Amino acid sequence: MRPDNRRTLLPVLLVASVAPLFGQEAGPADGATTRLEDDVERGAFVVAVGPMEIPHAGHHGPGHAGIYPPVATVTVPRDAYLYGFDLEIVDQSGQRLPNELLHHLNVIDPVRRELFLPIAQRMLALGTETGPHSMPRMLFGYPVRAGQPMVISVMMHNPTDRHYTGVELRLILKYVRGGRPWPFFSVYPFQLDVAFPAGDKGFDLPPGRSSRSYEARPSLEGRLMVVGGHLHPYSTSLKLEDVTGGEVIWEGRPIEGTEEGLGGVTVGRLYLRLGAKIRPDHTYRVTVTYHNPTPDTIPNGGMGVVGGVFMPSNDGAWPLADQTHELYQLDRRHFMREVRGRYGELVGVAAQPVAAQPGGHVHE
Repeated sequence: MRPDNRRTLLPVLLVASVAPLFGQEAGPADGATTRLEDDVERGAFVVAVGPMEIPHAGHHGPGHAGIYPPVATVTVPRDAYLYGFDLEIVDQSGQRLPNELLHHLNVIDPVRRELFLPIAQRMLALGTETGPHSMPRMLFGYPVRAGQPMVISVMMHNPTDRHYTGVELRLILKYVRGGRPWPFFSVYPFQLDVAFPAGDKGFDLPPGRSSRSYEARPSLEGRLMVVGGHLHPYSTSLKLEDVTGGEVIWEGRPIEGTEEGLGGVTVGRLYLRLGAKIRPDHTYRVTVTYHNPTPDTIPNGGMGVVGGVFMPSNDGAWPLADQTHELYQLDRRHFMREVRGRYGELVGVAAQPVAAQPGGHVHE
C-alpha cells in the first residue's frame, strides 16, 4: 500500500513568509482566545482561534495589516496519532470565509526537540496556499500524548476590500486514537532552514544571483520519507544535501503561482524509494538560490526552508529538548514574540523587546 501522492501530509513546509512584525498598540485580535476541542465523532482535535476583527486593506491606508492574536498554549486531551489536517475560517454566523485571510499558522511542541537543533519541535506550519493534507492512517501517524502542550501562533491579514468581524480560525487535526494496532509506523516532522538556528526567517535579497546555506547534524538515525519547502519569488532552487556522503538528497523547484507569490515548491516523495537514510555522524546542508532581476535589494525578500516527514530507525521516545539550553531559550523567546530580529541581531546586540501585550496589528 502506498500513500496517495496528492494528499501526503507535509507537517512543516510553510512558515511565516515575512519576518515577525509587532505592534505597539492594542489591535483587533487582542480579545481572541485559543481553545482545543476533542471532536470524538469526527476523530479530530479542533483548535479554534477567535473572535477577530479583520479590517479590509484600505482601512489603514496603503498595504494591509497583519493581525496577531495572542500566542497561546493548548493541551492535547488524549493519546493519539495525527495523520492529517484541514483549515476553516468562518464568520460569526458560521459562513466560510476565504483562506487568504490566513497569513500563517505555526504549531510548536515546546517539550520535544527538533531533529537538527536543540530547539522546540515545529509540529505544523500552514500558509495561505496550504490545502488539506493527510497520510494513510493505517500506515503513518505522528504520536502525541495526553497532556502534551502545543503552542499556537497565528498571523491573519486581509488583502481583500471587505471588512470582517467575528472571525474564527479552525485548525482540524485528524487523529487515530491511541491504543489501536495502527498506524504501523511513527513519523515526526522536521525542519531545516537557511536562517537557523533561531530568529526571523526572512533575509534581504540583493540584486542578481545569490545563495544561502546552513549545515547541521541530526540527533537520530532514520529516513526522510517526504521533503518539501517554502520559497519566495525570484527563487530558483532549494536543495538538501548529505555533505559527508557527497549526495544531493532532494532539490526542489518553485511552482509558479499568482503575481504576489509562488504556488508552492515541488515535493520529494522519498518513500517511493524507501526514504533517504539520515545518520547522526553525517552533516547535512540546506541551500537556497535566488536570482533577483531588479536593481534593488528587496527587504525580507528571501527565505529558504526545508521540512517534511522523518521516520526514526528505532521507534522509541523522541528526544526531549533541554529547556535550559541557551539556544532553546532564545528560540522560545522569539516564537513567543518576546524578542524580534534575525539570529545575528539577537546574539550580536541586545535583543529588542516588544510591547507587553501579545496581540496587535501592524502594516506590512
